[in-house]
Amino acid sequence: MSVEQNLREAVLTAVRKLYNVDIEHVSLQKTKKEFKGHLTLVVFPFLRASKKSPEQTAQEIGVYLQASNPELIAGFNVIKGFLNLTVGSACWIKVLNEIHASPEFGCRKVSGEAPLVMIEYSSPNTNKPLHLGHIRNNLLGYSLSEIMKANGYRVVKTNIVNDRGIHICKSMLAWQKWGGGVTPESTGKKGDHLVGDFYVLFDKRYKEELRELQSKGLSEKEAEAASPLMAEARDMLRRWEAGDEAVRTLWKTMNSWVYAGFDETYKRLGVDFDKIYYESETYLEGKKTVLEGLGKGVFYRRDDGSVWADLTKDGLDEKLLLRSDGTSVYMTQDIGTAKLRFDDYPLNKMIYVVGNEQNYHFQALSILLDKLGFEFGKGLVHFSYGMVELPEGKMKSREGTVVDADDLVDEMIATARNISNELGKLDALTAEESENIIRIIGLGSLKYFILKVDPRKNMTFNPKESIDFNGNTGSFIQYTYARIRSVLRKASEQNIDISGGIPADVPVTEKEEAIIRLLAEYPAIVKEAGETYSPSCIANYVYELVREYNQFYHDYSILHEENEAVKRLRIVLSENVAKIIRSGMSLLGMEAPERM
Repeated sequence: MSVEQNLREAVLTAVRKLYNVDIEHVSLQKTKKEFKGHLTLVVFPFLRASKKSPEQTAQEIGVYLQASNPELIAGFNVIKGFLNLTVGSACWIKVLNEIHASPEFGCRKVSGEAPLVMIEYSSPNTNKPLHLGHIRNNLLGYSLSEIMKANGYRVVKTNIVNDRGIHICKSMLAWQKWGGGVTPESTGKKGDHLVGDFYVLFDKRYKEELRELQSKGLSEKEAEAASPLMAEARDMLRRWEAGDEAVRTLWKTMNSWVYAGFDETYKRLGVDFDKIYYESETYLEGKKTVLEGLGKGVFYRRDDGSVWADLTKDGLDEKLLLRSDGTSVYMTQDIGTAKLRFDDYPLNKMIYVVGNEQNYHFQALSILLDKLGFEFGKGLVHFSYGMVELPEGKMKSREGTVVDADDLVDEMIATARNISNELGKLDALTAEESENIIRIIGLGSLKYFILKVDPRKNMTFNPKESIDFNGNTGSFIQYTYARIRSVLRKASEQNIDISGGIPADVPVTEKEEAIIRLLAEYPAIVKEAGETYSPSCIANYVYELVREYNQFYHDYSILHEENEAVKRLRIVLSENVAKIIRSGMSLLGMEAPERM
């Protein structure tokens, strides 16, 4: 039982004994920094029972608590209707020993009977490489998966690959027209980058064509409708859906190039998936389901043959589900994908990690699935996150102005290498050890910088600010962890045994108490991160813990402390700070270096 829980029980007993009344709720808060104490009890709810002033009531409860629980309450003070309580040192030692005895403190074990959650993230298109926006998506999705596991859920990490559609045909058509038979092997280029180049090339030639048509007197809309290049792309999509062998063969070939590139990027980012779905396989299920809905009168067909859903009574508008030529849209595909997923797994919850520009889409998807009679429709969760930009502004895939994920990872590693070399931190290591730690620092800095921001907010990613061995950065956290590991190695070399914990009578400083209190909060932070779908809770908690520990490390001796009991206390404290840092970093998908 935690200190707060013990204190709540003690307050319930005190009110019952003093005022002969049973209460249900006890309001405890962290004591404000300007007052002495650890926890503050709000006594206003007890005034009706005590029939006394707030100050008298607080004084009576404080006296009773200290007399009946001397180990728990070392002192108190009253500020108006607030009772500030100071918890005894022995209690903090007990808390530290409990944390020390729990290797996985803060994280729940996953049982076979636990609720099953599927989390979708990444969702790339096979017409371009992963970019900075995908990085935020992948890091959020992977971290959320780890956080849900830490909260006791069974998790299926899934990806839906957008491997069909007009955008794919644009890359394919450009390769046919202007590729000259190039391949990743012949160019030495990653397959996803090569295919992305042809997507950009299509857009370039398409815009040139539009300018030429407009120069002949056509309006912008007329030029778009008359574009031979776009007509060819649409015809290729129709032939793909009709199963044209030549189109399908080219599609498989170019997609295989992209998948190889994706796999390499995912591996570098340290993210993975348990199940991958492909829109080329799920869209047919979506069309089938939509047509069944049409037959039941859930949807309607317009004169041009297109199929629509009328969502105006639900506060939305009318939603296209099948085009007049019979081809499907994203919504149709998502209906099919959702159905297949719930057919494949006994899911208790489905979470989509998708940017906030798709809020309307997922609101409509939930309503449509419910109208189709699927029980899971209303329970879908859209984990909506904000956009990520660079200091220079927004990125555009078609214009080739995006920051590729691979390029950004390379830049982060290069920056980590330059800073480490300037500081001389890795001089004593072998070249192989040094390069591995540089990789860990670079990727850790990238992940932390992105995940420390509230996911619902837009953010600007600045590579130069993300790597700093001081401040709210991943490298600062990793450096602190490596520093503690160094202390623990030296303690081990001195044969200092901390396996049995710490005696209750060891004196505890105010700074040590603050760190133990922070450690004790970790389970609540993990729970909050799971309930709010927010890795930033973990990131900012770990930073606060690291900052507190560094102040302690600066002000107090550890291995040179003359009092052996205090020395053991500080080593145990250090070990458990390292344990929680490592756990928190793991939930963020970050690695913890033993040396830096």
